[in-house]
Amino acid sequence: MKRFWKDVTVQAGEVSLDGKPVRTPGRVPLKLPTPQLAEAVAAEWRAVGENIDPRAMPLTGLANAAIDRISTARESFAEGLAAYGESDLLYYRAGEPAPLVERQAAAWDPLLDWARGRYDVHFETATGVMHRAQPEATVARLREAVLALDPFRLAGLAPLVTISGSLVAALALLEGAIEADAMWRAARVDEDWQAEQWGEDALAVEAEEARRRDFDAGVKFLTLL
Repeated sequence: MKRFWKDVTVQAGEVSLDGKPVRTPGRVPLKLPTPQLAEAVAAEWRAVGENIDPRAMPLTGLANAAIDRISTARESFAEGLAAYGESDLLYYRAGEPAPLVERQAAAWDPLLDWARGRYDVHFETATGVMHRAQPEATVARLREAVLALDPFRLAGLAPLVTISGSLVAALALLEGAIEADAMWRAARVDEDWQAEQWGEDALAVEAEEARRRDFDAGVKFLTLL
């Protein structure tokens, strides 16, 4: 679609193009919950060139998802994210080599320690990738934390959880217990180790850059809330 507007304005959280409210794909007005997020979404529309490229408008995409998809099925969407608490990345450790074991522990143990204190839960960690069941109380408490979130926070949290594979780390970032770069490094411990041992593949690097863009968009979206 070609750009058809000149002016982008924000009023009462709604983004308008030449005075007409922007609508989501579901034909609902694009109304944002905070002035900061509304201005950031408006900035994406102002930056559009001759043609609209949705990939260059990640905040708009997340807002559309919050309004069209998540707000109408908030509980089921939250359940999908909460399921990561049953098989979180942080639970499964390498048995060797020692440097990788140490690197995982340094990156992941502080996050589990934070969650233990924050949610009063216990975690079962395992060597290898075979599933290790977590205590029912732990799964329930993490689920409760996710189900308490509104559609916009769920929209921002989703890429963090799905890209990292860690609900615990995503919740820590949401609550300010870890910085975005530190979470990204923690989530990429295994990949970084493999790259150090065997080198980097160009396609893998390109895919990782795309994931990082989506990850950063989720972080920014949550920050603006």
